[in-house]
Amino acid sequence: MRKAKGSMLKCGVLVLTAVAFIMTLTSAASRAQVDSCVQCHTELSDKPSQLIANDIHTQRGLSCADCHGGDPTLGTDGNMHAAMDPAKGFIGKPKPADVGKFCAKCHADLNYMRRFNPQARTDQWSEYQTSVHGQLNRKGDTKVATCVSCHSVHDIKAVNDPTSPVYATNVANTCAHCHADRAYMSQYKIRTDQFDLYQRSVHGQALMAQQDLAAPSCNDCHGNHGATPPGVSSVANVCGQCHVRQAELFDASPHQAPFAEMKQAACVTCHNNHDIVRPTDAMLGTSENSTCIMCHAEGDKGYVVASQLAQRLDQLRQQIETAQAILARAERAGMEVSRPKFELNAARDSLTHARVLIHNVTSPEIDKTIEAGMNIAINATQAGYAALNELQFRRKGLAVSLGVILFVCAMLYLKIRQLDQSEAINNPPS
Repeated sequence: MRKAKGSMLKCGVLVLTAVAFIMTLTSAASRAQVDSCVQCHTELSDKPSQLIANDIHTQRGLSCADCHGGDPTLGTDGNMHAAMDPAKGFIGKPKPADVGKFCAKCHADLNYMRRFNPQARTDQWSEYQTSVHGQLNRKGDTKVATCVSCHSVHDIKAVNDPTSPVYATNVANTCAHCHADRAYMSQYKIRTDQFDLYQRSVHGQALMAQQDLAAPSCNDCHGNHGATPPGVSSVANVCGQCHVRQAELFDASPHQAPFAEMKQAACVTCHNNHDIVRPTDAMLGTSENSTCIMCHAEGDKGYVVASQLAQRLDQLRQQIETAQAILARAERAGMEVSRPKFELNAARDSLTHARVLIHNVTSPEIDKTIEAGMNIAINATQAGYAALNELQFRRKGLAVSLGVILFVCAMLYLKIRQLDQSEAINNPPS
């Protein structure tokens, strides 16, 4: 009897334990599924609820409370204040001055960000505070750009998403939202034509029209989170990020010291900044379109050097064009000139190299490079003329051969005719 009661008691304990365990799991699952933020905002059909599905944070498993705090498991009974209780960390919509800190809670936390991307940067917030935007924001300027101004809010996309406002081909448009708005920018007293100029520049055409992602946009020169206009002394370094050889040559050139002394920014003094056009040989020398004459006057040493360099480049360019034209004539006539045509590419490389070397102005490599290119171009020209001369020789040989053949044929005809006449005389018809 006692054994039966003990067994019944054990069974009862097991059943109660099982029921309690199942209830616990059910309750936990229920709490995991409840998100009063999503539930209420979806019912309101407001902008955040419409945008959030495409947001990268949502796609990575984060929800409203991960940014805005609060307890999304509460509030489904109509008590919204329970879910949005500051005591539970609810922040709500941050003020413009607080947006950077708001995002930096996670994006400046290396350990947290590694959960999503081990290579993710975490210095955006520290850089932003050093930027012009960050400094004005700290002074209470509510118009200045914060994280959401560029990345948007609630529909934030990955940087490598082509629809993201910070994707390489979209950056200039994103910056232009503020910087091309004359009324919005009026209090800052800075230019607002940068975007128009950039679109027409060689950089803008390459990036925005040709989708060349290697071409620079605003952030490549000004920085992105630490956006600051490059100063006079740093312009060459900024351009030198891509134009490395030109920057090295300029730093070793006789222009470097006077440019620094006159506080003239390297690179942009000759090439401009936002409206950089494709450089041409006309920029060098003393012609009307030359940039050299902006500083050098007739008679000074720089004026003479500029003129000489322009002449040397022009001579090489003309020699290449001459060789190219002669070889093309020979090729159209059926002559084999593929080898000198291929070798002429080295002369073009020399011309390109010389155009880079002129950033040093006085380098002896300029003359050596031009001379090497000239020799190649002259040889190619001579090869083209040789091919044309051979063609003429062949034509003359063919004409002589045809003449000989015709002469022999004529002689044969006359001989045959003579034989026919002799036979007719010797054997008259009876």
